[in-house]
Amino acid sequence: MTTIAILGATGYTAVELIKILLRHPQAEITALTSREETRSVGAVHQSLAGRLELSMKNLTPQEIARCAECVFCCLPHTASAKVVPELLQSGAKVIDLGADYRLDSAETFETWYGEKHPDPARLGKVPYGLPELFRNQIIGANLVANPGCYPTSAILPLVPLLRGHSPRLPGAGLIEPTDIIIDSKSGVSGAGRTPKQSTLYPECNESISAYSIGTHRHAPEIEQILSTGGGQSAKIIFTPHLTPMDRGILTVTYSKPAKPATQDELMTVLRDFYRNEPFVHVVDHLPATKDVSGTNFVHLTVRVTGGRVLTVSAIDNLVKGASGTAVQNFNLMFGYPETTALI
Repeated sequence: MTTIAILGATGYTAVELIKILLRHPQAEITALTSREETRSVGAVHQSLAGRLELSMKNLTPQEIARCAECVFCCLPHTASAKVVPELLQSGAKVIDLGADYRLDSAETFETWYGEKHPDPARLGKVPYGLPELFRNQIIGANLVANPGCYPTSAILPLVPLLRGHSPRLPGAGLIEPTDIIIDSKSGVSGAGRTPKQSTLYPECNESISAYSIGTHRHAPEIEQILSTGGGQSAKIIFTPHLTPMDRGILTVTYSKPAKPATQDELMTVLRDFYRNEPFVHVVDHLPATKDVSGTNFVHLTVRVTGGRVLTVSAIDNLVKGASGTAVQNFNLMFGYPETTALI
């Protein structure tokens, strides 16, 4: 068994993570932390009543490391990086579900998050926790940066087209990397559990709204991974939307073709790229969020129309967009079968 601590256990991501780990045969949750809550986890998350008898505590990094071999950080930005160095020094492995280690540059982090990075020396050296692209770096790692939910939904369909080629059209790059439009729609749980006016029921029910156009913090993360994963410097325009549903992300991307290719050829590129990936399903139909709700699966497809290449992908923002991928990373870091507790 691997002992586990979850830091910041009051949020939606944490409760989803707990549910997955409770069915993992090699995982034992030994500590849950909160800066404010001291109640039992079943009182904070009533769906867990009778399933886990642990109270939330405000523990020091040394106390956490003494009771856990693996630490999942579900904390606000900069909070993880303030404790990760001590956790690693104490011998724990860490999966950070926040943004602290996703970007390669401290300057970029400060620009987008408005604060100096607490642990800048590690930036650019931490594996990006998207197993479909970076599995070899994740295996056995001590610290992994779990991807953002929006980036997961955009990166997975785009990287094969940026990197790939069709049998008829050799040479890397089937889409132009510098003119990519990403339109994403997310359920309200993506905004977190802390009350905000925009996520109150009367505000978001029966309404859809765009937000953070040109300023969303996932934009530099998407560009960075599209550039490294796709092998070409990528530039995007990213528009997220809040939709009146609990969970799920539907992302549509619009790219210019780098060379003529049929829709069937592009579908073949996607299928070949993800042929051995257990959680990525390339589908002929247009994906819907309900098809993947509560699962760690990604449904994606491609269309060619109006001189553009369009991809459509659907994920559950709390599972494949957060906690499910975190457990994939946990399995790889500790040598368990990657699909354990997820299928």
